Amino acid sequence: MGKLQSKISFHASKYRADGSVEETGCVRAVQQHGPAHADAVTCVAALRPDLCVSGGRDQIVAVCSWRSGAALRRFIGHEREVTKVTSARDSNRVFSASRDRTVMMWELHGTSGPRQHFPGHDLVVTGLAVSSDASQLCTGSRDNTVCKWDTETGECLGRAAISRNLVTHLCWVPGEPYVIQTSEDKTIRIWDSRELRVAHTFPAKRHIQTCCDVSQDGRYCLSSSSGSAGEGGEATLWDLRQTRNRVREYKGHFQTTTSCVFLPRGPGLAPSIATSSYDSTVKVWDRDTGGR
Repeated sequence: MGKLQSKISFHASKYRADGSVEETGCVRAVQQHGPAHADAVTCVAALRPDLCVSGGRDQIVAVCSWRSGAALRRFIGHEREVTKVTSARDSNRVFSASRDRTVMMWELHGTSGPRQHFPGHDLVVTGLAVSSDASQLCTGSRDNTVCKWDTETGECLGRAAISRNLVTHLCWVPGEPYVIQTSEDKTIRIWDSRELRVAHTFPAKRHIQTCCDVSQDGRYCLSSSSGSAGEGGEATLWDLRQTRNRVREYKGHFQTTTSCVFLPRGPGLAPSIATSSYDSTVKVWDRDTGGR
C-alpha cells in the first residue's frame, strides 16, 4: 500500500510583488502515515465500508481505515508471502492465504495471533472464499484441489480434486451455497458447496482465467483473462440464474487483466464494473453496454 495518506483541506494565499494578496481557495494537503507493510502489497479486500484488509510479501495481514489511512491492526503468523485476503460482510473475521500452504482466520478485535488454522493444501493457496455468515470457508490451490472448512472448528468438511485445475481465484455467491472458481485451465466453474461438486462449467476461454467476482444480487459473475500485445486480456460477464451463458465481453486492455470487480451502484448511476491490468491501467465499464 506504500505510504497511506489522508487528505486535509486548508486555505492558501499568493502574495505578489506589489503587495496585493490573491486568495487561492481550498487547497489539498497530504498528511503522511507510516506504511502498512514493509514490502510489496500482494492483495487487498474490503472489510467494512470504513475498513480494508491487505496482505503482503512481508507475511503481514493489515487492517486499515479507508478514511484516515492509518493501519489499525497487523496480524502476524504466516511464514511466507500472503496471497489472498477476504472477509464476510458484517463479520469481525478476516481470512488470509499464503505461499506457506496454509489459511488462517483472524479476529478483528482479538489478539495479533490467528484464531484458527486451516492446513491441508500441498502447494500455494491461491483461492479464498467465505460464506455470507462466515461459518464456512472454501479454499483453492495450485495442487488442483478445492477444500471446504468449518471456520469454528477448523475441520476440513470436504476435498475435491480435478486434474490440471490450478485455481486462480474463488468467490462465494451472496446468500447461496455456490462458489465461483477460475483456473489456469481456462475454465470458470460453479461449485455446489453442500456436496463440494461442480454444478456447472462455463465454456472454456482462450486464455487463463485470472480472477472472478459475483454481483451483490447473485445474478451475474465476472471473469478476467490473461493476455499480451492486445490479444486476450478481456473481462467476461456471465449469467448465473437463467441461461448460464456469456452475456458480454469488455475489451480494451493490452496485457493480462489481473482483477475484476462489480462496483457499488449509487442512486441514478448505471451498474458498472472495474478491471485492472498489467498494462498499468484501471478501466471502469458500463456493465450493460460495455462502454468505458
